[in-house]
Amino acid sequence: MSRIGRMPITVPAGVTINVENNLVTVKGPKGTLSQQVNPDIKIEQKDGQLVLSRPSDDKEHRAMHGLYRALVHNMVVGVTEGFSKTLEMVGTGYHAEAKDSGKKLDIAIGFSHPVILDAPENVSFETPNQTTIVVKGINKQVVGGLAADIRAIRPPEPYLGKGIKYQGERILRKEGKAGKK
Repeated sequence: MSRIGRMPITVPAGVTINVENNLVTVKGPKGTLSQQVNPDIKIEQKDGQLVLSRPSDDKEHRAMHGLYRALVHNMVVGVTEGFSKTLEMVGTGYHAEAKDSGKKLDIAIGFSHPVILDAPENVSFETPNQTTIVVKGINKQVVGGLAADIRAIRPPEPYLGKGIKYQGERILRKEGKAGKK
């Protein structure tokens, strides 16, 4: 049995979960999320917990069991606490600014024009300082994907380390040209 799939999901107070026709809808203080679940995976609510079960030990069912348990758990965490990704900008003259109360992000990253990004629904941007970008939201997949898109604007390069990187990301640096001996 899947180690992830067999773990029950604790439903905190203030969160309501509705399961009908294999569509799981989670409502909480931060918003509402929904996820379509494969019809083979059964979802039961009992004693303030959600338990997912699979019909057989086929490879496909084992994989789906852990996947859908993780997706539903991420929805519960998202509507209660939310998710965030922090990015850092390294380079002379690189800076970012959140506008429209976090719905737009204006990035100056060395191009001839500023890069302006709009936040999807339930996602916001924060800039605690000019070189730090925080992406916050309730959907883990959207927050991670948007952070990856921001990083892809100018990924860190290996010689000087300039670009946009995740907070705590270690950039493997290369040695420059060796001088004549």
